[in-house]
Amino acid sequence: MENGYIKRNVDKVLVEWSREKPTDRKPLLLRGARQVGKSSAVRQLGTQFKHFIEINFDEAKDVKPFFEASLTPQQICEQLAIFFNTPIIPGETLLFFDEIQSCQPALAKLRYFYEKYAELHVAAAGSLLEFALEEIPSFGVGRIRSLFMYPFGFDEFLTAMNEEALSEAVKAASPEKPLAVPIHQQLLGRLKLFFICGGMPEAVSQYVRKRDLLKGELVLNDLITVLKTDFAKYRKKTPLLLLNEVYESVMRQTEGKFVYERAAVGRPAAAVRQALDLLIMAGLVHPVTHTAANGIPLGAEKNTKFQRMIPCDTGLFLQILGLRSEILPAANFSAVNRGSLAEIFTGLELLKAASCYKPLELFCWQRSAGPGSARGSAQVDFLVQKGSRIIPIEVKSGTQGGMQSLRLFMKEKNIEKGVRTSLENFGRSGAIDIYPLYAIGNILRG
Repeated sequence: MENGYIKRNVDKVLVEWSREKPTDRKPLLLRGARQVGKSSAVRQLGTQFKHFIEINFDEAKDVKPFFEASLTPQQICEQLAIFFNTPIIPGETLLFFDEIQSCQPALAKLRYFYEKYAELHVAAAGSLLEFALEEIPSFGVGRIRSLFMYPFGFDEFLTAMNEEALSEAVKAASPEKPLAVPIHQQLLGRLKLFFICGGMPEAVSQYVRKRDLLKGELVLNDLITVLKTDFAKYRKKTPLLLLNEVYESVMRQTEGKFVYERAAVGRPAAAVRQALDLLIMAGLVHPVTHTAANGIPLGAEKNTKFQRMIPCDTGLFLQILGLRSEILPAANFSAVNRGSLAEIFTGLELLKAASCYKPLELFCWQRSAGPGSARGSAQVDFLVQKGSRIIPIEVKSGTQGGMQSLRLFMKEKNIEKGVRTSLENFGRSGAIDIYPLYAIGNILRG
C-alpha cells in the first residue's frame, strides 16, 4: 500500500492505455457503481505524469462554462491551464474529469478530444453515468473507450493483505495441479475474511490497516447510507421509497427467481421493474438471466422472465441482512449458504475476472417440472462463454453435493466439460473440473 493506495488489477490496464500511440488511444471513461475506486485508480495513474489536473464537476462548478461554450478541445485546455495554474502539455499532463455526469456538455465533448486533440491524455469517471448517457443519443461511439470497474476481487484482497504469493499460487493451480492441503486451508480462511469484509475499497482499506472486522460494520453502514442517499438522484424516474424497498428485496431474494410481487407489496410490477432496472444501471445489482443455451452466443436465447439478482458486494449484503454475526464467529463455513452467499460470490468473481472493457452478462439455466411432465426440475447456477465453448458452473457451499443437474445439462447440450466450485481443493470428477470458490475466476483468466 503506497500513499494509502491499494494496488488494483486495473492499474496495469491504465498504464497500458497511457502508453498507447495517440492514434490508438481514446479518451477513457471509467464506469461502475459508486465507491468502487474509479477516481483513486486514475489519481494513482496521475502520479506517473509530470502534471495532473483533476476536475470534479460536483465541486468545480466554475469551470462548466468552458464546456458549454463552443470552444475546441485545445481552447478548453488553454482556459483550464490558466484556471488551475497548471500546464496542459500532450504527453506530460493527465487531464481527469471526475463526476462527469454532473456536466453533460463535458460528457458530450469527450469524443472531440479524440477527434481533435488525440495526443492529450484524457480520462473521465463518474457515478450513475448510465443515466447521463441515456440522454446523449449520439454519445461518442467508437471515439471513447469505456472501462468497467467493480469492488475488489478476492485476488486483489490477497494483494492488499500483502499476500501476493497466495494470489499467484491460486492463479497457477488447476484441476491437474491442486494446491497443497495446508495452503488450501489457509486460502479458505482468507476467503471467509473476504466474504465478511467485502470488496468495497474503503472496507478493504479499513481492514488492512486495523485487522478488525467488527469495526468494519461502521464503514459498511456508512457506505450503505451513501448508496441509499444516491437514490434521491433517481427520484425523477422512480419514488425513493420504492427504490429502497426493491433494493432490500434483492438482498432477501437471492436464492431463486426474483419475484416482483414480493419486492414491493401492492406496487405494480412495471414500477418494480423500472426500479430494479435503475439499480442494475447503477451497478448495485447484477442480473443472472436464464438462457436455453443451445449454442452461442448465450444471449441469443435468453429469457428475462426468469432472472436471479445478486448484489454488488458480499460485505454490503451480509451487513444489510444482519448475517455478519453468524459467519464471523463460525469455526467452519456452516453459514456460507445463508442467502446463497456462495452463489453471490461466484457471480461477482466471474464479473471481475472478465475483460474490463466489456461487462460480462451472467447467465444460468433452469428447467421446471411442469404439470404432468416426466422430466424433473433442474438448474445450473452459471453459464459462461469462453471462446466457442459454453462452460456450465454448479456452485456448492460445502465440500459435498450431487451434480445431477450439471450432468443432465451436459448430456442434453452435448457439453464435454463442466465445472463445480465449492470449498474443495482443485480436482476432477470425470468430465467435471472442480475449482475452489476462491479460484473460480481462473476459468475466465486462464
